[in-house]
Order: sequence, then C-alpha cells, then structure tokens
Amino acid sequence: MEPDQAFLEYAVKALVDHPEAVETTRTIDQMGVLLTLTVHSEDMGKIIGKSGKTAEALRILLRVVGMKGNARVNLKINEPVGGKREQEFKSVDEIIDDLEG
Repeated sequence: MEPDQAFLEYAVKALVDHPEAVETTRTIDQMGVLLTLTVHSEDMGKIIGKSGKTAEALRILLRVVGMKGNARVNLKINEPVGGKREQEFKSVDEIIDDLEG
C-alpha cells in the first residue's frame, strides 16, 4: 500500500465508529493520484464534518503527503448506499405516483 493511501486509511479509521467498513482505492491518471474513500453510511457525517471542514482538512493533508512523493493527490468520497443524500431525491416515477395518489 502506498504511503498516501495508508495515511488516509489510518486517519479515517481513527475518526469513524465502523473502521471495518472503511475502503480505499488508488488510481493514477494524467491528473495525478485519485484516492476514493467509502465508509459506512452512519460515519459520513464524521468524515464530511461541519460545513465540510473535516473532508477539506483530509484533502489538505493528502496534498502534503503527496508532495513528499512528487504527486498530486485528490480525494473522492463515495456516497454510501442508504445515505441521507440518496433519500432526499425521488425518482420521476415516485413523484408521479405521489401526484396521482
């Protein structure tokens, strides 16, 4: 495991209630390194933080870790299945059913 990915897993597992559900993937493209983070749906608030401050801090620290290896590191946080955001939006069929019913 690369140092940037190991750092992300270590930091996130220290923050969440379900460390066993933390998953990271690392891909490299022309833009640099992309770390994708997936956590338990109950832990999303802890990872995002108030006004996104925790996620912003993680991204800043990852950039610093990446500088040591001369890489640009970006972080993408996946929305877990059953997350609050997913429940806010209804499909077109659900909206039509609500209007008809």
